[in-house]
Amino acid sequence: MKNKLQDQINNDALLREVVDDVKNEQLRLFWNKYGLFVIIGIAVVLTAAVSFESFRSWQTRKAQELSDAYSVALSLQTQGRLDESLEIYKALAEKASGIYADIAKIQIANVYMEQKRLDDAAVVLQTLIDDRSALPQIKDIAALKLASYKLDNNAPAEEIMVLLNPLVKDDGGSDIARELIAMLYVREKNFSQASAEYERIAASESASDSLKARALDMINLLNELN
Repeated sequence: MKNKLQDQINNDALLREVVDDVKNEQLRLFWNKYGLFVIIGIAVVLTAAVSFESFRSWQTRKAQELSDAYSVALSLQTQGRLDESLEIYKALAEKASGIYADIAKIQIANVYMEQKRLDDAAVVLQTLIDDRSALPQIKDIAALKLASYKLDNNAPAEEIMVLLNPLVKDDGGSDIARELIAMLYVREKNFSQASAEYERIAASESASDSLKARALDMINLLNELN
């Protein structure tokens, strides 16, 4: 009985040894066949993780640099040091991308207007409006500024309406654009159309209180003229 038990123990040990050998051999064969791919896969995953963190860190650092540069330029502009601020804005417009570049172009136009270089400002604004890569909100601001400039300088009504019509094509359009259109109608002595635009502004839920007050004042004035 004892010998039989010992034989069973020996057989179990031998079986485990054979299983272990088979496992080791399978692992060796698997590693010989696929080991390089496993190493490459791990390397790719680690590289991607490191690259993502590095890219995110670079993005944060870059955004901070652009924000700092813009703040410096804005401070110089506020101090009246227009040429210095203009240099920084131009550098941002050329080297940056996205919103910082677009805002820098708006500010370039603002500086030009402060310097009475109105034609240069108009060129910058029109170029921004025509830029398909520019943010739509920034293009709308450029259109409003250019339309206001053209209105002040008695540009043809058709030129101004081309800029403003896209901004008021639906009921949720820009109230400021609608006010500029009303002012254009006043300039053209089309008082009924001007009054209709001011009435839309007065009824608009998005218009500010001050804008609504101006609209109501103009409605009363136009009613006296009619």
